[in-house]
This record gives sequence, C-alpha cells and structure tokens, in this order.
Amino acid sequence: MPRVLVDAAAVPADRGALIRYVDGLVRALDRAGADLAVACQRADAERYTAIAPSARIMPGPVSLTNRSARLTWEQTGLPLLARQVGADVIHAPYYSIPLRPGVRTVATVHDVTWFTEPEQHSPARASFFRSATRTAVRHANRVIVPSKATRDELVRVLHADPTRIDVAYHGVDQEQFHAPSKTEIQRAVSRCGLHGQPYVAFLGALDPRKNVPNLIRGFAAAVKGLAEPPALVLGGGVHEDDVDAACREVEATVKVVRPGYLHAPDLPGFLGGALVVAFPSRGEGFGLPVLEAMACGAPVLTTHRTSLPEVGGDAVAYSEPDADSIATALAQLLAAPDRRRQLREAGLARAREFTWEASAEAHLSSYQRAIE
Repeated sequence: MPRVLVDAAAVPADRGALIRYVDGLVRALDRAGADLAVACQRADAERYTAIAPSARIMPGPVSLTNRSARLTWEQTGLPLLARQVGADVIHAPYYSIPLRPGVRTVATVHDVTWFTEPEQHSPARASFFRSATRTAVRHANRVIVPSKATRDELVRVLHADPTRIDVAYHGVDQEQFHAPSKTEIQRAVSRCGLHGQPYVAFLGALDPRKNVPNLIRGFAAAVKGLAEPPALVLGGGVHEDDVDAACREVEATVKVVRPGYLHAPDLPGFLGGALVVAFPSRGEGFGLPVLEAMACGAPVLTTHRTSLPEVGGDAVAYSEPDADSIATALAQLLAAPDRRRQLREAGLARAREFTWEASAEAHLSSYQRAIE
C-alpha cells in the first residue's frame, strides 16, 4: 500500500462542501488502514488528529491561512514535506498540484464549469481554476473526479486522457446527516426565526452557478395565492447583489429568510424539517448538498444538469433552471404531500448507497495506479 500525503492545507476559507469531502475521505482512508500523512493548517491539526488517529498529522506554517502564501508553500514546502514523511503519492484534493513534487501526484478536479460556464464565476477565480485544471490534467499521474459527468466534460473540453481519470463518488456522513428528531427540527427552525412556519430550504453558496435568483422568483410564483404560504430560507453563503435584486423583485408578502452560515449540528434539522429542499443549480461536479439533503429525509428538487441526475437518480424531483420551470415543479410538490413522503423515503434509501468507505476504496485504487 502506498504512503499517501493528503494536502488538507488546501481547504479554502469558506470551508463548505470541500471540507466535508476532505474530512470524510481522510476519516475513511484511516479506517481502511491506509498509510496516511495529512498536511494541514495549524488550526486544523487537532481536528485531523481526532478524525484520523492512525495518520501522521503535519501542521504547516502559520502563513498558510494566506492564499498566496499557501500556493507558494504548495510548490516548495509540500514536496519537502513529502520527502520528510517518505510519501509515495501526494494527493491534491483541490485542483492545484506542485509542479516539481518529487513523487507521484493525484489531483481531484471537482467540476469543469470554469470552462463551460465562465460567466457564473468571477474572472480572477475562473482564470485560476482553469489554469490549475489544465496543469492537473497535463501533469498529475492520475486525476480523480466525483462523477462520470465531470469525467466526460474533462475529456470533451480539455481532451483529457480518459484512461488517466478515475471516478470516485463522494459519500455522506450518516452520523452528521440523518433524519432529524423533532427537537433538532425545532432548534433549527427557531434559529432561523421561523417560529414554526413551514419553509422551503436552500443550502449552499449564493454564487451565480447555484441559481438562487431564479429560485427566489420561482418560489414567489409557486406560493402566490396560497392562504398560508411557506417561507423560503436561504442557508449559507454570502449576500450577492443578484440575490438582493431578486428579493426586491418579489412581493412584500413573500417571506425570504437569510440566516447566513448554519452550524453543522443544525443542518439535519434544517434540511430534514423542510417541506422541500430546492437546489436548482446550473451545474455541479457532484452535488453534495443534494446527497446530504436526501440523507436527512428531505424531498429534493434539483435540475437535470451535469452530475445531479447521477446523485439523485429517481429519488428526487427535477426541473429546468429557469424560474418558470422551478415555479411549476415547486408548486406541484407543495400541493402533493404524498409525493413528498415518497421522495423522503426514496431519498433516504438512495443516500445509503453513497458511502465514504466506497469513496476511500476508489481513491486507494487511484493511488495504486499512480505508482504503477
């Protein structure tokens, strides 16, 4: 079994879905008996020690909290660390790799929307990830992607060699994401200031790709005329200008709640307590919020775009990303409690098919291929 150095220091400041990928993978690799070292930011050392007690935890310099300093350290300090721990493989879980690593490298490329939908990202951010993705495809010994859709897009857009790409689906932490108790639902609802009012939930970054403005418009149309309309709760992310504009467009009677970042213990109650979890993204590399919502027993509405049907299968409802399609699909779900109950049961069953243990096994196979 190869000795693997995982660059967990690459986790970005927003610590959203990526940190759940890295944490879930590292925990499962450690449980699988992998020969593992983990490079991380100093503030995360204690957490990774608890997550992976058999692994060698290697805190980096304090400067890693600065993005520019971290990228410089990735090119110089990370290869040095790999030699110190005798690593056979460096796994870069967030696109970018050292150009002269001294050992084999495996990079995770999460999605290709930096190329296919650049208008959905800031120019500087899209430019960086396009460059990092090209470098990974060209120089990494293996590339891991979280879905077949992402693999196919890499081949189509960058003419990547499909024989060097490995698909490893994400898993879901069933201890963290589970069907919530009434107490958990009440706590989450209270923290969102709903006081028992039914709601439709969204969880994720409020960036253009997530399509939140069209969700707001579609929700407003779906609940128009209802005697007791639910609220729309936008959990997570930052307040983008286009989201503010969409909120100003809808009637004052439409209640849109924006509680900001939600802490991990509140997520099962928030997701599982919703009438519907709506995630009408224009494109995902995987779609971890959809999987996590299903694991919490939520009826999910998403889109047919990119990897989302691979995750949701027949256990979720679908719409197109435009506001009218979202309004139609959402109105149908809100009017059909039996359909929502069916989706809850189907989602719970499908979520159990995605485990971090299976993901770790696929990653270990990729590491092995990298050194062969």
